[in-house]
Amino acid sequence: MTSTATLAVGPDATDRDAVLTIRDLTVVYEVEEPVTAVKGASLTLHRGEILGLAGESGCGKTTLAYAVNRLHRPPARIASGDIVFHDRAGHDVDVLALEDADLREFRWSQLSMVFQGAMNALNPVTSIRAQLRDTLRAHRPRMTRAQVEARSVEVLERVGVDPRRLSSYPHELSGGMRQRVMIAMAMLLEPQIMIMDEPTTALDVVVQREILTEIVRLRDELDFAVVFITHDLPLLLEISDRIAVMLRGEIVELDTSQRLLREPRHPYTRKLLGSFPSLHGERGAFIRSGVDETAGPEPTTEVPA
Repeated sequence: MTSTATLAVGPDATDRDAVLTIRDLTVVYEVEEPVTAVKGASLTLHRGEILGLAGESGCGKTTLAYAVNRLHRPPARIASGDIVFHDRAGHDVDVLALEDADLREFRWSQLSMVFQGAMNALNPVTSIRAQLRDTLRAHRPRMTRAQVEARSVEVLERVGVDPRRLSSYPHELSGGMRQRVMIAMAMLLEPQIMIMDEPTTALDVVVQREILTEIVRLRDELDFAVVFITHDLPLLLEISDRIAVMLRGEIVELDTSQRLLREPRHPYTRKLLGSFPSLHGERGAFIRSGVDETAGPEPTTEVPA
């Protein structure tokens, strides 16, 4: 369960320029009986915004994220819709039309992704230094060795990891440190959008809180937009400017965090909000084997030794 303290969110999304527009996106899994995983999804992501994407497992959150990043593989297929990236120079990029080298350049340099489960996302037999170096050399081949090293040190320091850990391997790091390394890797090329797919699910509440605070701080400093995917709606209420709620592949509600908490319109959103126990209020009775746990200890006639 997440902390009830509220993290600062950014400016009203309507006051910011759009950085990504998704219109009527539909993604189908072409199996024996085709499954429509995302149905006519539409939303706009604004520069510097943290947009939460919430819903139960299997609702289409990750499929939507993979489609935006063009990471989907057969049997997944984008059946219809548009994904348009708006760069800082005012140019529009049709993401679905990108191919080969253009698509590889778009990924990481304009839009990066922090995957669920850092231990699986990082290469277990390669040092952190080598993994950061390979990413930089693939996208910035003209960088010198000294520049690569300097940038690697810089991004680790930004996420609160000692640069001496560059020589470490993933198994030598804690879960929280591995997740920070993944965020650092996603920041390497200074993308304008960062998609985070359940980045704190496997972490304890203390480390989770540290990571969330770090994400908000980095967003404020670097002004990138974040799509934060999780089934944990209370967590999104803490850090998100707006939240999109998905149900069976459809976005059924999209609103600011404050209004969604105060006035949820869709029945599914109300159920999600009601499915998490409150940390406040009167203590209730917990009955186990006929014993009321809220009552005091049973009287005893035993004489202390």
